[in-house]
Amino acid sequence: MAHVTTNKEKIIARVRRIAGQVAAIERSVAADADCAETLHLVAAVRGAVAGLMDELVEDHLHAHVAAPHLSDAERTAQAAELARLLRRHFR
Repeated sequence: MAHVTTNKEKIIARVRRIAGQVAAIERSVAADADCAETLHLVAAVRGAVAGLMDELVEDHLHAHVAAPHLSDAERTAQAAELARLLRRHFR
């Protein structure tokens, strides 16, 4: 994702926070924590991943689908790739 270089540190920080949240889920399950508490942790991870996905998709759209320097063929190919990704994401 070469176009992420301007936000790379911010993206990496978000990924590391998500990793920490996933580790909290593991600790919660290992400690036989309250089910509701564990479910809240999972919901938080899901929201964090969805937010990251939103940001990355938006960056991808600007860099690989809507950029003015792209040819029609490049734009079509990148739009098709993004559509495949989104179909997989929304399953």
